[in-house]
Amino acid sequence: MDLESPEALDLDKQVCFALYSASNALTRAYRPILERVDLTYLQYMTMLVLWKKAPMNVKDIGAELKLDSGTLTPLLKTFGAKRVGGKKT
Repeated sequence: MDLESPEALDLDKQVCFALYSASNALTRAYRPILERVDLTYLQYMTMLVLWKKAPMNVKDIGAELKLDSGTLTPLLKTFGAKRVGGKKT
């Protein structure tokens, strides 16, 4: 394929779009299951990391999930508000 041709810009020829579509499909597949336990897919991934490796600091959780603290901090605050992993008082 000639990278300078207009066809090179077609979405169906972009690997990044195929990966994006697959990721969205996977997230949609998990959604009905995770809604029952009031978790998003990202929250679920975070829980998987914590279940296996807790206790962890925010930096290590972020490294494991390949997320920055700007994404992770609000998620962890939501967990705290819901008292995930602990008893409600």
